[in-house]
Amino acid sequence: MQLDYGEFTFNHQHFYLAGTSKGLAFVGSPDADLAEISRFFPQATLEPNQDTVQVAADALVAYLSGQAMTVDVPLDVINGTPLQRQVWTILQEIPYGHTWNYTQLAQAVGRPTAVRAVATAVGKNPLMLVIPCHRILRKDGALGGFRGGLPLKRQLLTLEA
Repeated sequence: MQLDYGEFTFNHQHFYLAGTSKGLAFVGSPDADLAEISRFFPQATLEPNQDTVQVAADALVAYLSGQAMTVDVPLDVINGTPLQRQVWTILQEIPYGHTWNYTQLAQAVGRPTAVRAVATAVGKNPLMLVIPCHRILRKDGALGGFRGGLPLKRQLLTLEA
């Protein structure tokens, strides 16, 4: 499988993006190296092609700068177990400016006793920022984890407040 990749910068942070002709498949962590894509897609051949991801890059800059409430671009979700894909679908239904906890998410997925598995699926989200896993908090209201780092999670929650 081939993934085209490109990049964008926002607030002095560098992000890699990867996708196919069908849509965006990956959003990298701030200032992470290109190898992060390979950790999510070890079978992929990476080809530089900014044109493939430029629309997504522009949409992400608009979202991060507060000019847009969504990152409305075609997606190509090419990995994930059935549970992960189900969790990622439900994450996209959480409205801008709202947060859920892992228990609420597990209930929405129809797996109320699988909170840990649901939390693991959230952590494996290859499309952070686009599939808004930052909107999930711990049951006690604490931030929990976030692949992009807790400072970015705080920034995103503040942006959406």
